[in-house]
Amino acid sequence: MKYFIFFQIIFLILSGTFLNAQIDLEIAFPNLSFTRPVDLRHAGDNSNRLFVIEQRGIISVFSNNLAVTDKSIFLNIENKVRDNGNEEGLLGLAFHPNYENNGYFFVDYTASNPRRTVISRYKVSTMNPDSALVDSEFVLLEINQPYSNHNGGQIAFGPDGYLYIAMGDGGSGGDPLNNGQDLTTLLGSILRIDVNSQQDTLKYAIPADNPFVGNFSGFREEIFAFGLRNPWRFSFDSISGKLWTGDVGQNIYEEIDIIESGKNYGWRVMEGYHCYFPPSGCDTIGLTMPIWEYDHGEGQSVTGGYVYRGNEVPQLYGKYIYADYVSGKIWSIDYDGINPVSNNLLLDTSLLIASFGVDQNNEQYICSFDGKIYKIISLLSGNTSPDQESIPREFQLGQNYPNPFNSNTIIPFYIGKKSNVEISIYNSLGKHVDTLINKIYDPGQYTIEWNGKNNQNSVQASGIYFYKLKVDGKILFTRKLILIK
Repeated sequence: MKYFIFFQIIFLILSGTFLNAQIDLEIAFPNLSFTRPVDLRHAGDNSNRLFVIEQRGIISVFSNNLAVTDKSIFLNIENKVRDNGNEEGLLGLAFHPNYENNGYFFVDYTASNPRRTVISRYKVSTMNPDSALVDSEFVLLEINQPYSNHNGGQIAFGPDGYLYIAMGDGGSGGDPLNNGQDLTTLLGSILRIDVNSQQDTLKYAIPADNPFVGNFSGFREEIFAFGLRNPWRFSFDSISGKLWTGDVGQNIYEEIDIIESGKNYGWRVMEGYHCYFPPSGCDTIGLTMPIWEYDHGEGQSVTGGYVYRGNEVPQLYGKYIYADYVSGKIWSIDYDGINPVSNNLLLDTSLLIASFGVDQNNEQYICSFDGKIYKIISLLSGNTSPDQESIPREFQLGQNYPNPFNSNTIIPFYIGKKSNVEISIYNSLGKHVDTLINKIYDPGQYTIEWNGKNNQNSVQASGIYFYKLKVDGKILFTRKLILIK
């Protein structure tokens, strides 16, 4: 047994080293430069354009093309934006899920007199798709900020169509107002609102399934989750729908969280897994711990990223990519919710990494304060991982979710060219259990469901099973799943 464990450790070390050697960054648009870029977005309209947010209050738009030489100003609200503090400014951008038809997009910025966060809706010009109507602002929400730092700033639409908003604890150090644990304030929380409706005196509606709807304690019903210090960049996994967040730490620890409805992520009782300001002996009952932390020997300000779902860097598929703003290190996390987290250092750069972004093909980019946008690339020409040789990069088989499961589980897969696709289930002895699909698919992202039964509709016993992706008769991927009855 001790030899088995030894070789497992050696394999993990070597596989992490191999992964590091496979990945690099390239300047994505050599002819373009930006001033303090803090986010990169696409509009979801299949236009293959990218939008870069500059902290000073400008959004630029340009074609997603290596040789692009020009960018246009999509929106300039410098006259409205307060960016006196290092963490203030225009911080977030989200395009409405129906942007292609309604032209609505939303921004998060800090303003003065009083110092506050503003969540506003704007509209694109009907005459020029590369220009927004600066006078179309419709303010949905304003939140007073007691200090200049810890403003959060990320906004994004979830798979449910609601707008999620990241709010820091209000600033200063150590959360002196205890906003992270105060449900009567919107600070220190992830908010969730419905921008398609208005409710009572609000300029938005509160989703009926928000966790604190109907409470009698004065808790803000916009709150989706709380106990956060400064959630700087969150994202939804485009396959599983999980909400990943990087929460910036105080003195010693940075953390990565998976955010779920109604949960308390601990600040200021906890910093990462550790006691920070325990009100009663560091009682962790009712607190949700992060899935990962690192200390300030590795970096001092986490920048949350995305689960990679692109096609150009297949060895990263399904891994969460994040970085540290101060140290410039970039890591990947492999996490299925059951097995221990595997965290690998991908690159150790000298960049000040403010944000990640994705294009319409789910390829990942980095916004750096040297004014450049970088793209994560693969140094391999054909292989996808050290244990799978010659796998075409245009096919991917994702990890099933949930896993383990006791009723039904969903298997995601990606097809890059028209092919005959077969996905089959096998038990731990290699015996065929069921064929879920066997037909021709056009290019695209798909999912298939398995209900834990065999091809004769008999419920299978609990245990470890395997599912395989075969394309045009060739097995390309095999993954493990766990059935619990």
